[in-house]
Amino acid sequence: MTSNKNILKFITCGSVDDGKSTLIGRILFESKLILDDQLEVLKNDSIKVGTQGDNLDLALLVDGLSSEREQGITIDVAYKYFNTKKRKFIVLDTPGHEQYTRNMVTGASNADLAVILIDASKGVLTQTKRHSYVCSMMGIKNIIVAINKIDQVEYKEKIFNSISDEFKTISAKLNFSQMSIVPVSALKGDNVSIKSKKTKWYKGKTLLDILEKSEIKRHKEQSTFRLPIQSVLRPNSKFRGFQGTVSSGSISKGDKILIQPGSNTAKVKEIFYSGKKINKALTDNAITITLNKEIDVSRGNIFTKDKEPCEISNQFQSKLIWLDENDGHTGRSYIFKINNQTAGAQISKIKSKIDISNLTDTSGNMLKLNDISTVNINLDKDIVFEEYTMNRSLGGFILVDRFTNKTVAAGLIQFSLRRAQNIFEQNLSINKNLRHKLNNHKSKVLWLTGLSGSGKSTIANELEKKLYERGIRTYVLDGDNIRHGLNKDLGFTDADRVENIRRVGEVAKLMVDAGLVVITAFISPFAAERAMVKEMFSEEEFKEVFVDVPINIAEKRDPKGLYKKARKGLIKNFTGIDSKYEEPTNPNYIFKTDKLSVKKIVNSLLSGEFNE
Repeated sequence: MTSNKNILKFITCGSVDDGKSTLIGRILFESKLILDDQLEVLKNDSIKVGTQGDNLDLALLVDGLSSEREQGITIDVAYKYFNTKKRKFIVLDTPGHEQYTRNMVTGASNADLAVILIDASKGVLTQTKRHSYVCSMMGIKNIIVAINKIDQVEYKEKIFNSISDEFKTISAKLNFSQMSIVPVSALKGDNVSIKSKKTKWYKGKTLLDILEKSEIKRHKEQSTFRLPIQSVLRPNSKFRGFQGTVSSGSISKGDKILIQPGSNTAKVKEIFYSGKKINKALTDNAITITLNKEIDVSRGNIFTKDKEPCEISNQFQSKLIWLDENDGHTGRSYIFKINNQTAGAQISKIKSKIDISNLTDTSGNMLKLNDISTVNINLDKDIVFEEYTMNRSLGGFILVDRFTNKTVAAGLIQFSLRRAQNIFEQNLSINKNLRHKLNNHKSKVLWLTGLSGSGKSTIANELEKKLYERGIRTYVLDGDNIRHGLNKDLGFTDADRVENIRRVGEVAKLMVDAGLVVITAFISPFAAERAMVKEMFSEEEFKEVFVDVPINIAEKRDPKGLYKKARKGLIKNFTGIDSKYEEPTNPNYIFKTDKLSVKKIVNSLLSGEFNE
């Protein structure tokens, strides 16, 4: 077994040009961790970027990407490994730019300590507050505030004290347990590893000395054994091992374990670490385990001690950091990934957002880039989890866009919502198949989507009349009619449109279960919401019908005069004018209503869907 207790993983963060990379370069330089050939390259590169005299641009030691040098910015998390005589370090240098907050989140989720830099000539900025909040949120308890560029303010104690006092006021609202504030000049080396004679008023330790002596106190992580399974190893028919990294606790040969989800138990037969058999594995060890009997185990399962299971739920209150340029809305469907588990997810409620200027809660109904919020999240299945304060690996998650596969948010589970464990689906005697037999036809949804004026409602009405003549039980859900009742509380913002379609999808699902043929006539402008509704049904139960028409034709028709009002600015968020319409990419039907008659369209749907 092996332990990494003496390795300190720390993150450097702050606003743009606060000197993060220069500070790390200074530590490496003064710790004599630079080889002669590296030093020569550094001297040459320093000249190329315009550094004068014998000074070195120490930031170049960390900013290793060519694109970084070309643009003069850091665009990723730079990992640097180094040792001093007293300790081993892994430093994560993260970008200060607001658009790269995702990188800072990645770094903070893996760090034991944070070095937050503040430019002495600028003081505490909005990004300083954001990064400080994120560090606290991600569970970092120990921070060092490096008030950098103290040389640029002539080493004035008054300025240092003023910035220190302001940061202390901010930190009082956060969850830091240990904090040191140091005046430094990364460029000139003041108080980095050697006490500066120019700040005799500062009685504390150097930054490196604090790093070397800092105790690792990430958060109140539990000692209970947790092993998320990443892969199953089967090199031959005789060996079957389960691989993963121990996220907390320890496991020994012979221990009885529980495989979650489920109730199967087994005993640990062997433990392999770095190719060798060991008797005990500790937190952060990447191991392979074999069991004393054959059990169905796959990626996403969690190994726990027999009498110490993880929690299981599908609804949570969570902290969320929005990382996408596109707004986040309640009701929209995303992919939820936590460790090696995946589920479908929706943000069911935005409870509050953080006002970064004063770190207080404020209300909001949508999420914008870098927003930090408290939300409720619903999943489409149960997952095995731990609260983030107990286990980062099993409490931290990401949300992924279903279409672009981009990570749109990072979050942490605060707790399971009680109702998730108290609500059960009721098994009824009369089901959908029995209703199909009674009706003598199957139920389904014909989802008509298109611009206002495309002809959706007209087609829906004519199709229902023909189905009625055939004795088929139907119901039309029309956008205007629904907004007079069920959705009369919703407006036409993007957030309201998302919720409008979510509710309609749920109603349509109930009607299909009741045995009806449901015809919907909604603009439903966003592909994500149409996909969300589609996933509620089987392939045969949902048919997407794109009622296509050029916008100039739709405007000429304009039966309700809406386009004219939208063009004059009297109606906001009108689809096709100042709100986008995302055309279906692979609908079941496409009808161009400027070329086809309603009769031909209806006949096509009848022959395609009701010729059984």
